[in-house]
Amino acid sequence: MAQTEEWGKPVERRGRLTAVLVLATLISGFGSSFQYGYNVAVVNSPSPFMQQFYNATYMERYGAPMEGTLLTLLWSLTVSMYPLGGFFGSLMVAPLVNKLGRKGTLLFNNIFSIVPAVMMGVSEIAKSYEIIIVARFIVGICAGLSSNVVPMYIGELAPKNLRGALGIIPQLFITIGILSAQVLGIRNILGNSTGWTLMLGLTSIPALVELLLLPFFPESPRYMLIQRGDEKTALRALQRLRGREDVDAELSEMRLEDQSEKAEGRLSVLSLLSQRSLRWQLISIVVMNMGQQLSGVNAIYYYADSIYASAGVKQDVIQYVTVGTGAVNVFMTIAAVFIVEAVGRRVLLLCGFGICCGACVLLTVALNFQESVTWMSYGSIACVIIYVIGHAIGPSPIPTVVTTEMFRQSARPAAFMVAGSVHWLSNFTVGLVFPFLERGLGSYSFIIFAFICLVTLIYIWLVVPETKNKTFLENCQMFAKRNKVEIKLGDGDLPLTEGKESLEDAARVTTF
Repeated sequence: MAQTEEWGKPVERRGRLTAVLVLATLISGFGSSFQYGYNVAVVNSPSPFMQQFYNATYMERYGAPMEGTLLTLLWSLTVSMYPLGGFFGSLMVAPLVNKLGRKGTLLFNNIFSIVPAVMMGVSEIAKSYEIIIVARFIVGICAGLSSNVVPMYIGELAPKNLRGALGIIPQLFITIGILSAQVLGIRNILGNSTGWTLMLGLTSIPALVELLLLPFFPESPRYMLIQRGDEKTALRALQRLRGREDVDAELSEMRLEDQSEKAEGRLSVLSLLSQRSLRWQLISIVVMNMGQQLSGVNAIYYYADSIYASAGVKQDVIQYVTVGTGAVNVFMTIAAVFIVEAVGRRVLLLCGFGICCGACVLLTVALNFQESVTWMSYGSIACVIIYVIGHAIGPSPIPTVVTTEMFRQSARPAAFMVAGSVHWLSNFTVGLVFPFLERGLGSYSFIIFAFICLVTLIYIWLVVPETKNKTFLENCQMFAKRNKVEIKLGDGDLPLTEGKESLEDAARVTTF
C-alpha cells in the first residue's frame, strides 16, 4: 500500500498485487487446496474398477466372492473416511498454527499427503484394500488442515482491499482439483482398470511442489509480530509482500491489534466459546459452514449422473458432461475472484444461497414431471447447472473469507478449528444421510436442501455485516453492539473507528 505522511501519521492507500504475494498465494493454493478438491472426486470415476479389486483381493484370500453387503460397507468406508479424516484434521488446526505458524503448518501437512499417496499407489501391488481405506483417512487429515490453514495464511498475507479476492483462491484451486480428477477419471485416460492406482497416487505431486517452493516465501507477518513478538521478521516479510520499504501504516495497525489482545492472550476453543465479545461471530461461522455443506451441494453432484441419464445422455458421454459441470464451477469461482471486492461478501452469500434455494425447488418440480413432460429432463440439467453457479459464487468460497475477517489474531486459529469441524461433520453427515433420504423421499429430498438454503439466507440477511475493505479490528467493532460489548481505546475511552491508527493505548473490551 502506498503511504504518505499526513499530520505526522502514516496513511494507508489501496494495496497492490506483487510477485511475492501472488506466488505465495498460488503455491499454497496449488500445494494444499488443490489436493482437497482432487481427493474429493478422485474415487468417483474409477469406483467400479476399485470395487473389482476389492472383490478379487477378497476372493484370492478366502476363496469365495465378497458378499454384496460387505462390498458396500467397504466402499462406504473408502468414501466416508475422507471427510472423517477432514474432521480430525480440523481439530489439529489451532495447536499446529500456533506452534508452527501458518506456513510451517502447510509444510508439515504435506506428510499427510505424500505418505497416503504412496500407500494408495502401491495398494494393488500389496493386494490390500485396507491400505486404501487407511490412506483415505490420512489424506482427509491433510484436507482438513489445508481447508482451514490456507485461507488463514492468505488472508493474513493480503492487504485488506485484496483480502476477499485472494481469499477465494483456495476455493478456486479446490474446484480445479475436482475438475482435474474428473478429467483424469475419463476412461481413456486413467479412469480404468490399469490407471486407477496412478490416479490415486498423483495427489503427492502438489505436495512435493509446495515442499520445494513454499520455504522461499514469508511466514504471515501478523503471526510473527502478534504471536511470536518478532517485529524485525514481520517487517521484512511485510516489505517483501508489499514490494517497498515503507509499510509503517500497516505495521501500526498490527501493533494496535497486538496491544488490544495482550489482556486476552491466545484463545483456546473453550475460551472462544465463552467470549461474549465473539458470540455472534462464532454463531455466524457455524451457520454459514453448516449452510454451505447442508445446502445439498454433494447431493447435487451425487444425483447429477442419474439426471443426465434420464435426459437421454448416453452412458459413455455422461463423464464428459460431468467434466463440463466441473468446468462451469471453476469458471464461476474465477468470476467470484474478480467481483468480490466490488459487490462485497454479503451480496455474494445472499445471491448464492438464493440461487441454490430456487434451483432446489425447481429441480424437485422438474424431477417429478420429467417422466410425463418430454422436455422437462433438460430442465433438470439446467437446474443442476444453475445450482452449481449459485454455489460457486457465494456459499462455496465466501465463508472462509468471512471467517478470516471476523476474528482477530488470538481468536482466529480457534475460530477456524470450530468452522472446519462444523464443515467436515456436515459434509460427513450429508454423505451418510443422503442415500437414505433419496431412497425415502426421492426427488423431494431437495426441498429439505432448499429450506436449509432459505434459513441460511435469512440469517445472513439479518445478522452478517459486510466485512470488505476493513481491518480486523473494525470488523470486530461492527459486532460489538450485537454482542453487547464496546471496544474502546484505553486512555481516552474513544471507540475504535476507521482511520484511528494511534498506538498510545491498548484497546479493551467492556460489557454494557
